[in-house]
Amino acid sequence: MPRLLLALAATAALLGSLACAEAGVVVTVDKSVQRLSVSVDGFHRYEWPVSTARWGYLTPNGTYRPERLERKWFSRKYDWSPMPYSIFFDGGYAIHGSYEISRLGSPASHGCIRLHPQNAAVLFSLVQEHLRDTRIVVTGDRPERELRRRDYVERAPTRQTRYRTRQLRRGFEESFYTGADDDDGEVVYIGRHRRTWR
Repeated sequence: MPRLLLALAATAALLGSLACAEAGVVVTVDKSVQRLSVSVDGFHRYEWPVSTARWGYLTPNGTYRPERLERKWFSRKYDWSPMPYSIFFDGGYAIHGSYEISRLGSPASHGCIRLHPQNAAVLFSLVQEHLRDTRIVVTGDRPERELRRRDYVERAPTRQTRYRTRQLRRGFEESFYTGADDDDGEVVYIGRHRRTWR
């Protein structure tokens, strides 16, 4: 009987350690299908379309941990483009929301991984809760059809997607609004920098 109890205790300890190995959040980005999937404690929870690096740019493959989180961020390198709900994982590379939602599902970025802003908010809060237990895995290559095309031709957004993009961007920018300078546009102060949105 004591041997049976000892064997059961060893089995329970082994199974418990296996369960701990899968604990946490695993964010997997497959560049070949332009999809991001999220597993929490070993169970598939979400799957969303993304945009990774377009022709001439790179989204690095590898396994990473989140380096820092920024709920409101603007790209200093690319014309102060808004990057809401940024999860930085490799220096300047981040998973973040994008208002170019018409391009999700195809390569379109300068290297970051773009998500719909609502999905980025969900992922941001999930990673924030499990910061120490989060892994980001980036795999695959650009989709084959994009590799075959020498000149990257961007899809022209429709009137409806332009309107929706404008709405989403305006909502994000209003969170920085401090007052109107004149009737031509809103004045937004970001740190020491002054931007006028039209």
